[in-house]
Amino acid sequence: MFNPSKDQVRSFFTDAWRKRRAGGVLTPLETMAADLIAQHPEYHTDLEDPDASQREYTVEGGRTNPFLHLSMHLAIQEQLSIDHPPGIRAVWEQLLRSRDEHEAAHVIMEALGEVVWEAQRLGKPLDSDHYLDLIRRQATHDH
Repeated sequence: MFNPSKDQVRSFFTDAWRKRRAGGVLTPLETMAADLIAQHPEYHTDLEDPDASQREYTVEGGRTNPFLHLSMHLAIQEQLSIDHPPGIRAVWEQLLRSRDEHEAAHVIMEALGEVVWEAQRLGKPLDSDHYLDLIRRQATHDH
C-alpha cells in the first residue's frame, strides 16, 4: 500500500498545479488533482506559494489544510471508481439527485472525516457501515 509522506503529498499537488498552469503533460492522477484544484480557487494562492509546503494548517488558525482537503477528494474519487466500501456508489447517486458533484463530494468528505476520527480515537478499523449510513442520512435529507 502506498503511504506518501506529508512532503510527497504536498509536492504532488503543487507540481500537478504548476504543470497545469504551464500547459505541461500530466499523468492521469495529476490531471485528476489539477481538476480538483481548479474547483478550489481558494487554494490557488497556497498551491502557488513555494513556502506553503512547509506551512502548518491548524484548526486554531482557522484555515483548512488544502493538501488534506484535496487528498480526501482524491480518496473519495478512488472509492467511487471501485465502489469500495461496497454501496458507496449507490449513495453517491442518491446524493446527486439533490446536489452537484462537488457538493456531494463534500458530504462524503464530512462523513469520511467523522469515521476516520472515530477509528483513530477508538483505535479500531474504519466502520464502513457507519460511514455509508452517515452519507445515506444526508442523501435522504433535503438541504
